[in-house]
Amino acid sequence: MLTNLTIALDMMGGDYGPRSSIPAAVCAVNAHANLTLILCGNEQVITNQLESLDSLSHPRLIIRHCSEVVTNACEPALAVRSKKDSSMRVALDLVKSGEAQACVSSGNTGALFFMAHYVLKMLPGVKRPALISAVPTERKTPVYLLDLGANVHCDAEILYQFGIMGSVVAGQALGCDSPKVSLLNIGSEDIKGHEDIKQAAQLMQQSPYINYTGYSEGSDIFSGKADVIVCEGFVGNVALKTCEGIAKLIMKKFTSALEKHLIYKCMAFILSPIIKKLYNRVNPDQYNGASLVGLRGIVVKSHGNASAKAFQAAIDEAVKEVERQLPDKIAAIFEKTHSKNSAAE
Repeated sequence: MLTNLTIALDMMGGDYGPRSSIPAAVCAVNAHANLTLILCGNEQVITNQLESLDSLSHPRLIIRHCSEVVTNACEPALAVRSKKDSSMRVALDLVKSGEAQACVSSGNTGALFFMAHYVLKMLPGVKRPALISAVPTERKTPVYLLDLGANVHCDAEILYQFGIMGSVVAGQALGCDSPKVSLLNIGSEDIKGHEDIKQAAQLMQQSPYINYTGYSEGSDIFSGKADVIVCEGFVGNVALKTCEGIAKLIMKKFTSALEKHLIYKCMAFILSPIIKKLYNRVNPDQYNGASLVGLRGIVVKSHGNASAKAFQAAIDEAVKEVERQLPDKIAAIFEKTHSKNSAAE
């Protein structure tokens, strides 16, 4: 564990802004004794929220005033050009300068993607960054799904690179030397899918850095068949949000059914430890925090509608990534692939 760890937070992004990010920040510094958070946003708003939580004088909560906000309606290109003092941009600049080791934001996804790409730049050899997040499975361990929306369309080479980056992330998180990597497709047969998918499969099969296990269908996501599932951003974003919606629907229907009859209520009371454990397994909040991998710095994207608990989960994810030094490990693999390709030429 690192002795000192500093993370910059975009406090103004998302649907709830400081109403969720401030309580999350307070809980996070209380949970991690080595963590300092730089709170980027409107100083007066942040101050008022911290005062209401009796945390204004906390020594590891530092306010960095920002005069602008990147709203959900803001065009990404416009945000990069004209929102230089926004809470999102300042948080990223702190990572670039080395004052912070990671950035967490629940703001405009497109703006964060473009701004992070512009400020932090790509790791050598990486064509596109990708959003990756853990998704629960039938096993005790999750599956890591990417891309989740950073890149709508991806060619074979980009999908192959996602496989490498996903393998590094899953390997570090699961303590596994050779995580199983799969491509999300419309069928498990080799003849299924468009040409980019087929070519990506060939690249992964030939790579010494990927333990490729074949195609996965949508129904395989939760099965534990793979440790990493690679797909285009459009598909991944729809799949992730569908998974989250189904989890919420099931729990809502289940809770509603338990409240209808007295005998069900009694059963719910008796089974409450099991129900709570089940809910915690599928609750999307605990999996909040998609990492934008492939950059020269650590950026974690929280859901725009994240609650305080969910935003804290995103901060926790950033802490783990800093401790694992993921950009360095990804860069090392891409340096090896570059050296191998140069030798082959």
